[in-house]
Amino acid sequence: MLGLTMPRILRASEAIVTEKMIARAKSVVFLFQWGGPSHLETFDMKPDAPEGIRGFHKPIKSSADGIYVSDRLPKTAKIMDKVTLIRSMHHTMKNHNSAGYYALSGHAPPSDDQRLKDSPDLFPSYASVVDRLAPGRGEIPTAASFPWTVSDGSFTPGQRASFLGKQHDPFFVLRDPSAPDFALPELSLPPGISYERLTARRELQKLVDSQTRLMDHSAEARGIEGYYEKALSMLHSEKLRAAFDLSKEPDKIRDTYGRTAYGQSCLLARRLVEAGVKFVTVNFAPSIGGQSTTAGGWDTHGFNDTRMFPIIDAYHMPMTEQTLPTFLNDMDDRGLLDETLVVWVGEFGRTPKINKNISRDHWPQCYTALLAGGGVKRGFVHGASDKNGEYPAEKPVKPDDLAATMYHLLGIRHDTEVHDVANRPVPISYGKVIQEVIA
Repeated sequence: MLGLTMPRILRASEAIVTEKMIARAKSVVFLFQWGGPSHLETFDMKPDAPEGIRGFHKPIKSSADGIYVSDRLPKTAKIMDKVTLIRSMHHTMKNHNSAGYYALSGHAPPSDDQRLKDSPDLFPSYASVVDRLAPGRGEIPTAASFPWTVSDGSFTPGQRASFLGKQHDPFFVLRDPSAPDFALPELSLPPGISYERLTARRELQKLVDSQTRLMDHSAEARGIEGYYEKALSMLHSEKLRAAFDLSKEPDKIRDTYGRTAYGQSCLLARRLVEAGVKFVTVNFAPSIGGQSTTAGGWDTHGFNDTRMFPIIDAYHMPMTEQTLPTFLNDMDDRGLLDETLVVWVGEFGRTPKINKNISRDHWPQCYTALLAGGGVKRGFVHGASDKNGEYPAEKPVKPDDLAATMYHLLGIRHDTEVHDVANRPVPISYGKVIQEVIA
């Protein structure tokens, strides 16, 4: 009827971004705490819990009424009036790769399997969904991810575009922005080759490819074509090159963020948001870590005669204390926070019960996510854990719901359908928008 066929209807549904919704956020900065930080040592302390659960940190008052944080985070305590805490995050994935995929895509994996591999059968990253449904304009990429990809034995799924096609991969920057020689040669033309000459070469390649039907081999190959086009556009962007030039920042600002890969990545995230990037992912570490005071993620089991508390006190907590309040204050001072949603979260929390190594193990049954800006309330707590921080006691939230809320704040309907690897229509999120956290 009316000239609409079913395939055309399905194609139309894949590209729907509601016109009636108003985007509260222009961009998202996703600060991914790989390895799983302990909620009991950060934003959901249990000082009245029994010994063996409450830990060794003491709670201190914050700038928000009724919100206490660890005494290792005094600067962070001063910015709690800018944030919403969701203290009832939960799921059932106990392995890093499966839980990581859930955290990075908002979709539960088919099984809780540490061997879970990146596959077109799995869902794409948040960044890729945003690139597919609400792409930026011009030469600035819609999404960027740095300074590492994350893995635990194998590349963790949920970081790429999967069945959406490689052209929707985020722009990966796999270099340490704190390095003195930090630069992106990818954004510079080879000596003696102009942009016009490079474009002409590209057109010739496309002609040859079409004549030999190379681009008909697979959807992935066609995705590579789109990826090349984006790369050419970025090569021509002075604005993008300038955004990545951290030498333009005063030394005082760079020192305040911390001269670490994570600290400078947070600063770079601010610069990319200013340049118009819509979804920025900053990974705390490339590995789950947990056994070093100089590198790695939050996976502090106490393996190999190490101990959690000395490690996080020397490394993870100081890193968080330096970067998180600096980043949020800087964003707020520049008028960027109200239109930028910041999400600080890991793939799970850690066990309330301290183990025999005086450390904590994986605990997806209850943990905390921190949100700031982008239309969420300030100085607010959503949900609650029980008396020992073991399970949600009020208003449980799954990663699916957090995903739906992020899309909603970006002005994208969370039930928008895309087509999976088998060409079946699937929603970008099966969750529900957490209306209570929206200001």
